[in-house]
Amino acid sequence: MVGVDPHEFSPWAFWREADPERREAQLEHQRALTGGHAERRVGTQCFISELASVDHDILRLGDRTYIAAGAYLTGELLTGADCSINPYTVIRGRVAMGEAVRIGAHTSILGFNHSMDPGTPVFRQPLTSRGIVIGDDVWIGSHVVILDGVSVGSHSVLAAGAVVTKDVPAGAIVGGNPARFIRWRVEPDTVSAGPSSLGKRVAEFGARARSDASAILDRAWRNNLALFADHRGATPTVRAQADAIEIADLLLGTAPPQRDAAGHVGLLQGWQDAATGAVAPLGADGDQLAGLDFSHGDVAYHVLSAGYALDLLGSSFTAPLTWVTEATPEGIVEFCRRLPWTSDPWNAGHHIDGFGTALLWAKNAGTPVPEGVEEALFGWLLLNADPHTGMWGSTTRDRGMLPVVNGFYRASRGTFAQFGMPLPHPERVVDTVLTHARDPHWFAPGSRNACNVLDVAHPLWLTRSTGYRSDEVREAAEHLLSDSLRTWVPGAGFSFREPSAATRGLVETQPGLQGTEMWLAIVWYLADILGIADALEYRPRGVHRPEPAPGPGRT
Repeated sequence: MVGVDPHEFSPWAFWREADPERREAQLEHQRALTGGHAERRVGTQCFISELASVDHDILRLGDRTYIAAGAYLTGELLTGADCSINPYTVIRGRVAMGEAVRIGAHTSILGFNHSMDPGTPVFRQPLTSRGIVIGDDVWIGSHVVILDGVSVGSHSVLAAGAVVTKDVPAGAIVGGNPARFIRWRVEPDTVSAGPSSLGKRVAEFGARARSDASAILDRAWRNNLALFADHRGATPTVRAQADAIEIADLLLGTAPPQRDAAGHVGLLQGWQDAATGAVAPLGADGDQLAGLDFSHGDVAYHVLSAGYALDLLGSSFTAPLTWVTEATPEGIVEFCRRLPWTSDPWNAGHHIDGFGTALLWAKNAGTPVPEGVEEALFGWLLLNADPHTGMWGSTTRDRGMLPVVNGFYRASRGTFAQFGMPLPHPERVVDTVLTHARDPHWFAPGSRNACNVLDVAHPLWLTRSTGYRSDEVREAAEHLLSDSLRTWVPGAGFSFREPSAATRGLVETQPGLQGTEMWLAIVWYLADILGIADALEYRPRGVHRPEPAPGPGRT
């Protein structure tokens, strides 16, 4: 009788000891699990026991991660490299872990829960999920239980049998039921950057970014078209020209040296349609596409990117923006009402941001704005802000709060922030953002991107004067800032998406102009929340400027 292959239960030596036939069988098993499932990705030299139950909606395993026999895994699991999931471990719901996480046998990590309102049987009540986030280099003993909503800091140890119901600080050893602090594995001063040592890292980062700025611009320049492209292999875009101008202004204090300032101004102004003021996107050949208006997403964003790039160069659009000059109060109310707040709040906020910025440029140029248009825009936003979230729009089933928070950033940036007006429900905004920032689907290591982090950092910065939940805001800012600084690529800048073992090879993890411009702003906002932004020796002045934009009646 043939017994069970010992590697099913002890897989750590599989790739050293298994013969070619068993190796190929393991790879075929992985292909069967991931085939036809775009959200399932397995790194190199991983092992997934055929005796484990792996049934994920989303699965991303970092290199050299293994899943032993008897494990029961469902929901969404993201891991870094070198993680071990030992026999009979249960991981369900939304769980994200960093690198080198070791999980003992018979442990349960439960990133979901049942509601239990009285009067209805529990099995008929809906599930809830806040998710679990586990940092790097965490040792989880056997028979541990981690409950939904918990965050486990890097370098910590969860003793065998612990029932973890609350967050575990980085470097702590905890045990018991419920788990309590026992002692430090790594003292806090060496685990957490803290504002003082983080300030030193921020200063070093600012100096490094300035020294790399010219190389970043050179890397993105396409001599054959005399235009910038976001990253290697990309075609030039309007946004890439604007991002290059923003990066040069931020880090060099001048226009990109590939053209003189007048040349940059002439290029951007030449792309503006003389009849409507719209700036259409470029085709692969560098020529503009025809027949597009402000309802097109790129055209709406170019009001921001091209407009602020011109502003940084001491210039402005030459043609009036008919999006504003031909508007009526009734039309703006209908425009706001018809935006997809329920199905796509981000897209709705995107167009509010575009219109608000068009309004700014019209006012700055002294172009007459039809009476009542500005009041209609702000009035609709004030009357329709959700008093429970402080935002506009509805959650979606597959993306949770992400579209609402991201849409709020865009809508509030182009209106309340840009015009220096107070938000209608700032404390509810803080509540919503802090809850959203704990969602491992978007904020676990390797899952974060520039949009999602900026759209958390800016609202927390914008509401900082309330003092509401300030310790939690600072803790979130410190964590995000510390992680952000690690992702800078020397001579190339930031990628749009945070790179990790699970995201290696994706286009959005290539360093580029958009990622660099956005993360530079993110770093500034997070550092300013912590009171250490001066150490950067730069301050955003374009699309992501912190102050209300200058204009008539504003300085």
